[in-house]
Amino acid sequence: MYDRSSASTSAGHDPVDPSTWIESLAGHDGADLTDAECIDQLRELERLKAAAAAAQARITEAFDRSQRVAAPASRPANEVSRSVACQVALARRESPSRGQQHLGVSLGLVRDLPQTHAALTRGDISEWRATLIVRETATLCREDRIQVDRELASQLDGAGDRRIADLARKIGYRLDPGAILRRNQKAEADRRVTIRPAPDTMSNVTGLLPVAQGVAVFACLRKHAESQRAQGDPRTIAQLMADTFYQRLTGREAAGGDVEIQLVMSERTLLRADAEPAHLIGHGSIPAFLARRLVRDSHRAWIRRLYTAPTSNELVAMDSTRRAFSGKLRQLLVLRDQWCRTPWCDAPIAHADHVRQARRGGRTSLANGQGLCEACNYTRETPGWRADVITTESHLVAITTPTGHSYSSSPPQQPGDPPRLTLEQRFRRLLDDVA
Repeated sequence: MYDRSSASTSAGHDPVDPSTWIESLAGHDGADLTDAECIDQLRELERLKAAAAAAQARITEAFDRSQRVAAPASRPANEVSRSVACQVALARRESPSRGQQHLGVSLGLVRDLPQTHAALTRGDISEWRATLIVRETATLCREDRIQVDRELASQLDGAGDRRIADLARKIGYRLDPGAILRRNQKAEADRRVTIRPAPDTMSNVTGLLPVAQGVAVFACLRKHAESQRAQGDPRTIAQLMADTFYQRLTGREAAGGDVEIQLVMSERTLLRADAEPAHLIGHGSIPAFLARRLVRDSHRAWIRRLYTAPTSNELVAMDSTRRAFSGKLRQLLVLRDQWCRTPWCDAPIAHADHVRQARRGGRTSLANGQGLCEACNYTRETPGWRADVITTESHLVAITTPTGHSYSSSPPQQPGDPPRLTLEQRFRRLLDDVA
């Protein structure tokens, strides 16, 4: 949650106040418009969205330039970029990884793609189509990017996403045949496996692989599935491929077995058939019946009781004499925070760290700990960033950026928690108390 009161006002030197646009649009529902006027308004609002994206790009580029000028010469450039990207992400209420993308697109548009930037400013193309052009020209030198931008300018009208991306690649390949090799090498270096929650308590496990490996994996799974179907297996090809995928990676014939999954639920859900949802670490909320089924179908299940404070239902404190968060303390912290504590960052927790750093006298305790993804933890260690525990109730933490803007975060509600005030309500109440 962003604290507007902590930001410095720009009214004295900037006549543009986007907040007035929000107020003007809030009551605009088209009720008094003809059908033709509705379509005209939709078109103009789409142009307004594009023009706003172009303005964000210019402001982001100016902010990046200012931050680099202010940074000491000894400060690494990638450290400055990380700090800038995270501040952009917080301002746009997005994750740090998205902030890095926004920063890269903004710098590319403003500095190397003036025609694309102008088209976005006029509302002729969307922010996503401008992003595609930046992405498809990323491996070219600056001169070639400018040339692609120049040649594309007359071909943007009426072109869809796929057509625009293909045109940018086609021109780039002609100007620099080696670009495709560099793109391929970069793509192979980015190979990875990721997991994301899917609707209906499912998950997407995705392997980003070089094309030959990806085709081989898929062909192997399908060949085995077709063989099983030919032998009379009643499952569909898709079901057989999914089951084989799991079996070959885990060495197990079915879900369950001695694999650790961290499932947090109240005793009412576990023992009394209560309908309160549980939380599966790394996935999110799951319905009570599925939580009980996971426990029931496991080959073996271990139950660890986590005690909460009687008044707030928060997990009780736990201290360590060591500086690092490890063992049960780290496990308890991950169970409490569930995801990276940076607002709008949904990344899994990679680092357990002090809110108030140890060098500032911070204790290694649950009350002074927080779970962060790797990128956010490194960003917090750069100059100008600060975090403080505002209140131990609900573990409300205030994050202050180098520009003095404040944001707050608190962990998700635990199973059995009573309804809380929203972050903004609690943060405003604290600010009122201080005032």
